[in-house]
Amino acid sequence: MPSNDLLLTFNAGSSTVKIGIFAMEGAKARPIGKGVIDLRAEPLSLGLRRGPQTFDVPLKAEVTEDLHDVIDETFARLADHFDIAASRAAGHRVVHGGDRFTGAIALDTAAIDAVESLIPLAPLHQPQALRFIRALRHLKPHLAQTASFDTAFHATQDDLVRRLAIPRSLHDEGIKRYGFHGLSYKFIAGELARQAPQAAKAVVAHLGSGASLCALDGGISRDCSMGFSTLDGIPMATRPGWLDPGVILHLAGERKRSLGEIEDLLYHRSGLLGVSGISADTRDLLTDGRLEARQAIDLFTLRIAGEIGRMAVTLGGLDAVVFTAGIGEHQPEIRAGVAKHLTWLGLSIDAKANAANGFTISSGESRIAAHVIATDEEQVIADEALSLLGER
Repeated sequence: MPSNDLLLTFNAGSSTVKIGIFAMEGAKARPIGKGVIDLRAEPLSLGLRRGPQTFDVPLKAEVTEDLHDVIDETFARLADHFDIAASRAAGHRVVHGGDRFTGAIALDTAAIDAVESLIPLAPLHQPQALRFIRALRHLKPHLAQTASFDTAFHATQDDLVRRLAIPRSLHDEGIKRYGFHGLSYKFIAGELARQAPQAAKAVVAHLGSGASLCALDGGISRDCSMGFSTLDGIPMATRPGWLDPGVILHLAGERKRSLGEIEDLLYHRSGLLGVSGISADTRDLLTDGRLEARQAIDLFTLRIAGEIGRMAVTLGGLDAVVFTAGIGEHQPEIRAGVAKHLTWLGLSIDAKANAANGFTISSGESRIAAHVIATDEEQVIADEALSLLGER
């Protein structure tokens, strides 16, 4: 392949898409630019970064179900800054691979249909990735496309960890713990091996608007706070995390709530927003003096610390805690709040290093290391795509 070939990545969330632009240099994918589009914004714009330069590029396209106009105009605007005609492939983040996909795959018609068949397991996220996959296939049929799955990294977990205490027949039908944010955890596992190889048993806290934790043993996933769905685990921006299933029965029975109302409650009106009644954003809550804001933050950090303790049981010990993603990388107050609940485990934070978002934020006397590592899901998608292209 010529050295100037480009590879694009699409990391689709429930309402935004992050676009990575990479130069294909032999067996390596070198990042040269990033973009983001919020599909809810009116009017649309493409936030673009190339090296130190940033651009806010207006888009005239309207968001439609097939996304054809948005993708077409996005490529046209990217071509103003990159040699988009040299694009040879596109890699996509897909949330759910079920038990079928335990690694990245090349996307052909049969594979796309198989990804679509998993929509019932991720009804809000899976369709978004498929919209971009199909739009690109229609508009840029020459592009090879690949899929990287968030669940794949967790396929190494023991059957006992993945099992729910429900009838075995339901487990055999696929109702089990899968785990998510796997692309982020794969990147962090690689960085830990490079920067802190002594941290064999580590719990990684991926803290963003969606949030989860993962137990790593030698870089291999052994447990995850998210289970069957992205609702599980710790509280998130608008999702509740762990919830007594009796609450759902009560809402559906005594309160006569419809399935749609309950789904909206769990995905969009719970979590930090629900507890505070103020905001889903920890930055807002940390600067708000009201009791409700403080309570939401305190519940968030308590549940994170509780999951770290639970995962230490899965691992049979704990060498390090790692904070990553938007909140984990940039909010010292949240990290300090979590650490406060873990002093019994011997975790002690260096206040100065924590305030500076340093790599190591644990103090010299701490029995457990604490690190801050920036994650890069797009790099993982690009690396996996390039690996697949090399096999063709």
